[in-house]
Amino acid sequence: MRLDIVHPQVDEYLKRVLPPTPSVLREMEEEGNRRDFPIIGPLCGRLLAILALAVRARRVFEMGSGFGYSALWLAQAVGPRGTVILTEGSLENAETAKRYFTKAGLGGRARIYAGDAFEAFEREKGAFDFIFVDIEKRDYVEAYRRARARIRPGGILAFDNMLRDGRVAGVEQDPGTEGVRELTRLLYADERLETMIVPLRDGVSVSIARS
Repeated sequence: MRLDIVHPQVDEYLKRVLPPTPSVLREMEEEGNRRDFPIIGPLCGRLLAILALAVRARRVFEMGSGFGYSALWLAQAVGPRGTVILTEGSLENAETAKRYFTKAGLGGRARIYAGDAFEAFEREKGAFDFIFVDIEKRDYVEAYRRARARIRPGGILAFDNMLRDGRVAGVEQDPGTEGVRELTRLLYADERLETMIVPLRDGVSVSIARS
């Protein structure tokens, strides 16, 4: 089962009324289209950036960065003293991300790991203001367990693809869909978090850590 989470006409309208997207991000969107590579797109990108601004995020960690599209949105929000730590299993994608950050003049705000996201996360010490997760969905529960302990009070934890093209509402039992369902249960049951799943694009969960 595949469902349009937002009606296509509404989705097109929301994109049409957005302020102009910075040129490097537009270039990345074009690359995503050419490669049929999934990126969060300008609506979710702007949402993440606004959330990062709202909590004055300076230290951001991404589990699963692709070629850096969502990370570049976040890098714009953290300011010149902020850092976004990218993780990507593909060396080629990691190099592409580095190239785009350099082109955008934000290379100084990025630290890029090519390899396993969990290993990179454990190498980094201390708390984070914002953690965004977009790795294999079967690994979402483990990502939650690791990330939850490292979000500072008042910080944001967000997960992408929380609606799985509508499959979460059906009977599918593949590991990815089951991972998202279990994560959803854990997020809403966690009294240390205030959580909402935003039905934008393919769904993004937003959790703020209680003080």
